[in-house]
Amino acid sequence: MGFLALAGTFSCHSHLLVLALYTTHKIMTRIFISVFAASLICQAPAQSPANPPKQTPAQMAQTYYLKGQAAEKAGNPEAAKQAYLEALKLNPCHANARYSLAQVKLDAASISAKGREAKFGEVIVPEFNLDDASLAEALDFLRTIVEKQSQGKVVPNFVIQDPKNLFATNKIKLRLQSTPARAVMKYLMEISGGKARYDEYAIVITPQ
Repeated sequence: MGFLALAGTFSCHSHLLVLALYTTHKIMTRIFISVFAASLICQAPAQSPANPPKQTPAQMAQTYYLKGQAAEKAGNPEAAKQAYLEALKLNPCHANARYSLAQVKLDAASISAKGREAKFGEVIVPEFNLDDASLAEALDFLRTIVEKQSQGKVVPNFVIQDPKNLFATNKIKLRLQSTPARAVMKYLMEISGGKARYDEYAIVITPQ
């Protein structure tokens, strides 16, 4: 009986030892995983958006080309030209930048005119009320409002070309609120029977 009791005690201690070793192994594994994960986190800033990989000259050239396209849409031909030149310095074989540079030199005036048209059209006119006004009076009123609302950044120069005095008979009555200047201009042209042409230095109004 004494031998059996001793054997049982030894077996119990063996089980406890195995359990302790298994528990220790699990704890050490968790510690190792935590340390490894922490080391990866410490290295992460090198690959984070704050530290992006350096662009190749070809990629930088494409970035400048896209800046040139955005400048054209904004009506700034000079900024577009400079962006295309930078793209070609980085990648002389960038065909789109070379073509766009040639086009922007040819179309600088129309690009500028479109830019001014867009800036004018985006200005919000809070209130536009007229009763029996001439076209000249309506345009002068619109110019004043646009200049004020844009804080002097947009000052439209309206030029009426009406050698036969066709606009004289049309009186304008209009009530508008919170309307883009582009829409106000459209209403004025519909009522007066005119059409607007956005030139480089002026908005030219002629009879239809």
